[in-house]
Amino acid sequence: MIRTSINNGSSCAALLLRCTASSSWIINVTSRHKHSSYDVAIVGGGIVGLATARELILRHPTLSFAVLEKEKELAMHQSGHNSGVIHSGIYYTPGSLKARLCVRGATLAYEYLQKKGIPYRKCGKLIVAVEREEIPRLNALYERGQKNNVRELTMVDAKGIREREPYCRGLMALDSAYTGIVDWRLVSLTYAKDFQEAGGTVTTEFEANDIAMVTESPADTTDGMKFPIAIRSSTGEEVRCRYVLTCGGLYSDRLSQISGCSPEPRIVPFRGDYLVLKPEKHYLVKGNIYPVPDPRFPFLGVHFTPRMDGSVWLGPNAVLAFKREGYRVFDFNLRDFADAMSFRGLQKLVLKNVIFGMGEMYRGIFIQAQVKILQKYIPELSFSDVLRGPAGVRAQALDRAGNLVDDFVFDGGVGEVASRVLHVRNAPSPAATSSLAIAEMIADEVESRFSL
Repeated sequence: MIRTSINNGSSCAALLLRCTASSSWIINVTSRHKHSSYDVAIVGGGIVGLATARELILRHPTLSFAVLEKEKELAMHQSGHNSGVIHSGIYYTPGSLKARLCVRGATLAYEYLQKKGIPYRKCGKLIVAVEREEIPRLNALYERGQKNNVRELTMVDAKGIREREPYCRGLMALDSAYTGIVDWRLVSLTYAKDFQEAGGTVTTEFEANDIAMVTESPADTTDGMKFPIAIRSSTGEEVRCRYVLTCGGLYSDRLSQISGCSPEPRIVPFRGDYLVLKPEKHYLVKGNIYPVPDPRFPFLGVHFTPRMDGSVWLGPNAVLAFKREGYRVFDFNLRDFADAMSFRGLQKLVLKNVIFGMGEMYRGIFIQAQVKILQKYIPELSFSDVLRGPAGVRAQALDRAGNLVDDFVFDGGVGEVASRVLHVRNAPSPAATSSLAIAEMIADEVESRFSL
């Protein structure tokens, strides 16, 4: 049952099409100058960088801010390649920062979507136990959700499952009515619009490859040394600023190393490949259907996810990507591959999860195996009902011991530049759902470090 709906999938698709077809609707990209100067420059135009830029400029309207993005458009990677789910905060350790940010972030997200008229659907989520040994873990998840103050959370039996999802089968399920779906790229672009309307500047096709202190002011300005940090691009452009905040996602570790930070935690890219349900079979799925997480494995497992455009995604698996922005099976970058494979943390993670990893690769190649798992939840699903679909790449932070880094990691670097640079090396997942809450926390950290 769909609890809440604003507009519909076709409205969302039309609105996103207007955004991307005409960049002026959202993004008035700054003209290129040899030198531009700002109080604060934010490197990274994904959802975390844009939400934080918006939060900072709303708090400090008299300061000048710029977002620097390496792609031609904003939110092109993780922010535009994700499941589109608004999570409610069930999975995370009670009292943890991750739990608090997700619960608050979901509340702020729904308020923002309503205020801005962005289409969304509060279609709910069932976490379904199909085996008896999963029921204790399901009960533990319910208790965890209660402790996290997750809204609209109930347990249902097999009859309750069928009432909510007529084609789904299971013994028991956790019903999260507060879970929803939205197009997070559209949300990201709306953050950018807010930022620009408040006076912020967006510069695309600016790939930062150097952040350094300067010893003299630009010849064509009278600012003197007011802006002592220079951010230089791979094409020789330069932006001057007083302070720098980086929110680099898949490149957060490399950006931080520019100012002398440790190479760890290292970003290791994991690709998730989705299947899509054929349109004539969309009736099989009404809301999100998830498995009970297996604590032996590092990811949630394959699930059913309706989308705002009316499609239904199934998956994803989780396999090592051979390129940080490699959305296709054969995408390869030698530096990215060598960085990942030579990292001791990844080697340890692989050794701890050999069977899981081999299974994920097998299911990525032979989609019949993926469908077999999905049939546990919807027996009527058949191999002929699905097609290969899109993929996303997750920036997974790993430490040297092979542990997934699930908390915030802030860093500045060494030397004189360290006092003027803040790197967000890891932002807790689910970063899209939590983006407005994460932005508040990062903005607090920026204010504290830079005394804005």
